[in-house]
Amino acid sequence: MVIVRAETAKDYDSVFRVNELAFGRDNEARLVEVVRKTEFFIPGLSLVAVKGVEVIGHILISMIHVDTKEGKTPVLGLAPIAVLPEFQRQGIGSELIRKGIKESRRLKHQAIVLIGHPEYYPRFGFEPARAKGLETAYPVPDEVFLALELYPGALDGISGMIIHPPAFNDV
Repeated sequence: MVIVRAETAKDYDSVFRVNELAFGRDNEARLVEVVRKTEFFIPGLSLVAVKGVEVIGHILISMIHVDTKEGKTPVLGLAPIAVLPEFQRQGIGSELIRKGIKESRRLKHQAIVLIGHPEYYPRFGFEPARAKGLETAYPVPDEVFLALELYPGALDGISGMIIHPPAFNDV
């Protein structure tokens, strides 16, 4: 049985390991460590999947902004999401995403933006972000730049460039 819960400080080493093994490098693991130390970190949106006592998955949803004509509008960014290789393709990532979306709604955020697989994220309601008036500085195709309104119309009237925390530039 897998439990998804908020990360605690005791999980930090395990979360680093999960991200490092899932991605085969430490960039994403270091990103999580850096974001934790910034104002962009939302403790209740850094979630772990635990089987027994082992952390086997992690998702980080942190604060980002849309730079609009009227100023900066806060939204959320989902990155990274990681599951230990031996536990992948068992629905653990999906559970982390569903719980992350649920908690983001509970905390009354407007939207979640991500760059990810175009055949995976739409099952959770993610749609092309550019069609919603959002843009990213990263050179990615439309089908991988995705957004999820956490309530209907949440992005109505909001358009502009997504501003990620500086730590994302190193990934």
